Amino acid sequence: MRILVVGAGATGGYFGARLAQAGRDVTFLVRERRYLQLQQHGLVLKTPDGREVIQPQLAQAGTLCGHFDLIILTVKSFGLQQAMEDIAPAVGPDTLIMPILNGMRHTDTLRARFGEKVIGGLCKINATLGENGEVEQMTPLHILYYGALDGNNDARLQRLDETLKVAQFDTVFTDNIISELWEKWLLLSTLGAVCCIARGNTQQVLNSQGGEALLQGIFAEVLAVISADGYQVRPAVTAKIYQTLNNPQMAMTSSMFRDLTQGYEIEADQVIGDLLVRGARNGVITPLLNAVCVNLQVYLVNRTAC
Repeated sequence: MRILVVGAGATGGYFGARLAQAGRDVTFLVRERRYLQLQQHGLVLKTPDGREVIQPQLAQAGTLCGHFDLIILTVKSFGLQQAMEDIAPAVGPDTLIMPILNGMRHTDTLRARFGEKVIGGLCKINATLGENGEVEQMTPLHILYYGALDGNNDARLQRLDETLKVAQFDTVFTDNIISELWEKWLLLSTLGAVCCIARGNTQQVLNSQGGEALLQGIFAEVLAVISADGYQVRPAVTAKIYQTLNNPQMAMTSSMFRDLTQGYEIEADQVIGDLLVRGARNGVITPLLNAVCVNLQVYLVNRTAC
């Protein structure tokens, strides 16, 4: 199975590297700066167990040769449109496209272009890129979830599972990936909203006056929006998500908050703004999410102005 990993950041770099180490035929599609960096230094993994380096197969847009069996998209959501153009020559009749992106909007966008080739995917990993482009895995957590969006895990998906489950990360092959996607968004958007509007980690928020009320209010708004828009609530799961977030002993931050503190472009529209769209569509009032969204839009305007 030929695998194309689009992006070699913290997510694509980690899972793609593990697949390559397992002997899978993996090519990374990257931009010129990352291409040169990986050519010169290799793909470096810094994990709780030590430091590893692989020499990856690399490609740039316009140089892809032939069709791939699996395309794993790990770009930021605001880079999706360009990524779709870049991968188009690599998509054949039997290609599967697995996006590992935040939010839910990307699923509709991809299916409008590539139809039933698109499957569901998400990951759980605490990782970031270091100053020199190394992938830093901060905790042992490394899980990849995947499955057909309609729950029909046919022979194509069975073959995919056989390919992925041999790598050095945990896998969850599920017939209910859609619920997993909603629940990841619930966790991610609540965490991102709380950290970004408070400009701190969850421990700092929860130890502040009114901090727990802020967390509870944002969580309730997100849950109300996604429930109105199609999520079939699994109470035990949502309770566990809230319990994870509402832990004053643990300092959690989101990737969006980390990007914001470094002055980078952020997925404000995809992670938070889309919730406002869905809320309005279903008559759900979201004053806290609206405040967060305004906050993030002002940040983006000021960032562009600088």
